[in-house]
Amino acid sequence: MTKFAQKFSAQAFCAIGRLLTLALFLTLFGASTVLAQTRAYVANIIENTVSVIDSASNTVIATVPVGQSPITVAVTPDGGFAYVANQGSNTVSVIDAATNTVIATVFVGLTPWAIAMTPSGDFVYVANQNSNTVSVIDTATNTVIATIPVGLQPIGVAVTPNGAFIYVGNSGDGTVSVIDAATNTVSATITGLSSPANVAITPDGAFAYVIDRGNNTVSVINTATNTVTATIPVGVSPTFLDFTPDGAFAYVSNFFSGSVSVIDTATNTVIALVPGPDLPTGVAVNPDGTFVYVGSINAHAVFLIDIATNTITGSIPVGNGPTGITFTKRAPAVDPIDALIAQVQALIAGGSLTQAQGDALIGKLHEIKTKIDTGQTNAACNQLSSFINQVQGFINNGSLSANQGQALIDAANAIKSSLGC
Repeated sequence: MTKFAQKFSAQAFCAIGRLLTLALFLTLFGASTVLAQTRAYVANIIENTVSVIDSASNTVIATVPVGQSPITVAVTPDGGFAYVANQGSNTVSVIDAATNTVIATVFVGLTPWAIAMTPSGDFVYVANQNSNTVSVIDTATNTVIATIPVGLQPIGVAVTPNGAFIYVGNSGDGTVSVIDAATNTVSATITGLSSPANVAITPDGAFAYVIDRGNNTVSVINTATNTVTATIPVGVSPTFLDFTPDGAFAYVSNFFSGSVSVIDTATNTVIALVPGPDLPTGVAVNPDGTFVYVGSINAHAVFLIDIATNTITGSIPVGNGPTGITFTKRAPAVDPIDALIAQVQALIAGGSLTQAQGDALIGKLHEIKTKIDTGQTNAACNQLSSFINQVQGFINNGSLSANQGQALIDAANAIKSSLGC
């Protein structure tokens, strides 16, 4: 074992503030649209670079210098930009994917560890471990527009597929904070974990899987009730995880076990253990669900696991100390009515609308969807106008702010335009 690897002793894992120790316990996987070529972005924490892999040829096509100790990466849905959390310089580097150069540097909180992109690509959420906050970056301006207090030492973050909620693993107090994206405030706190770190959301949004490095498990949270429904033992010092595109399996890297656990999400049991690579870190499943890319901080390489056989079939040399890995991925199509329902649900959860008010709007949207599905376009157009009037009424009586209501109205008008109303 190298001198670098020796730093990661059991004692070092208890020293929360230590450089690179906690850096190995979080990641995020981005959901983004495929460019002309599908790429994987690998944060190399030791040499302060990001390796860009062309997954068609499995070769590094660019090495991009970024900030100090880059740890995780998120990519915009159109694949145009990659956002890199630099835990050593308290910054996020913005990489232009067309030129593979850094075009902006955004200062965030102290020791940013995890980073997540909203499905719309409008915002980036960054967990700042030593500030006990989450920074919100507006990707249109590359500025921080909100700073959200969460639990102690947040080092994991993930956004639900509908963009309504953000789940944050707080390693210092054993909690998971749930942020309402509509208000950028914490709407729920889930307790009872040991030392939660990296978080990933199932593709259907029904569950959040949270690495609990304190007891070598993965906790499963039902996002409808925000309760822990299962606890899955994995290997020693689990670090990163990602799902297959269909959500059937989760792959978890076990740092000190030198293995990758394969979880069947239907039964929440480990069905396979892939040995190697040495000191595995970042995990990302490629967009077509055929291979898992796993970083090895000791080998300075990304190893390929064939999902059909759960065996390692090759490796790609990258930079020094690969940690977080993410792909440009094709995001599933979102029905505009479903997206509008999710907006209303977020307003209910945030307390802006009462359950009765929200149910009235959601009921109308379900009726509109039925009308559209059965070809009753004129009726759907009329009901969309009624929906807009009802939202305007909530603005007038103070239930919704002008901005909250206008967002719903704009979405409804966009649907009207698509129907030719």
